[in-house]
Amino acid sequence: MAESAVSPSSESDVARSTRWRTVDIVVTAVLGVAFGIVFWAWGLLWAGLDAAFTAFPPGQAVMYGVWLLPAVLAPLIVRKPGAALFAELVAATVSALLGSSWGTLVIVYGLLQGLAGEVGFAAFRYRRFGWPQALLAAACAGAMAAVLDLVNYYPDWAGGWKTTYVVLVVVSTAVVAGIGGTALARALRASGALSSFAPGRTRV
Repeated sequence: MAESAVSPSSESDVARSTRWRTVDIVVTAVLGVAFGIVFWAWGLLWAGLDAAFTAFPPGQAVMYGVWLLPAVLAPLIVRKPGAALFAELVAATVSALLGSSWGTLVIVYGLLQGLAGEVGFAAFRYRRFGWPQALLAAACAGAMAAVLDLVNYYPDWAGGWKTTYVVLVVVSTAVVAGIGGTALARALRASGALSSFAPGRTRV
């Protein structure tokens, strides 16, 4: 998938390219709600597989990437500043309302993971939306999530376990959210579902 760039020719073009339209808000919100349901279900699966990782708990981090998908997919679709934060926060809020076993703390996670995901696109001034940006966004969001987990749930782990956990979370999010999110955006583009958005008019 080729990297796609947005190159506004003037300040007014930049303003238009970053201004949220109603369709951007609706689609990002819908993505957030849909992934909120996925988050809730994934949380049940995560809890159900706890026993499988008893011997080496950090290994469960390989499942983490799903929770960071909205922070990558939404910006790839709507290409607006704040899309990662918006989608991730909505998804986290919905999962909390559905009864996430982690309670309302997931909303804090959604907020911070979304902000971290913004870094991958903000670093390129929201003008490029390709593999490098998606991978950077996923890695930043994953690193944030891993640090939050170590602070809130695993402060007593040995240093080696902590390092392994962070690495596995970042790799999982890079693969699932970074590569997977970009592939999903490409598939949506090919289906014609993104005709109202920049990816539908350019190569993603």
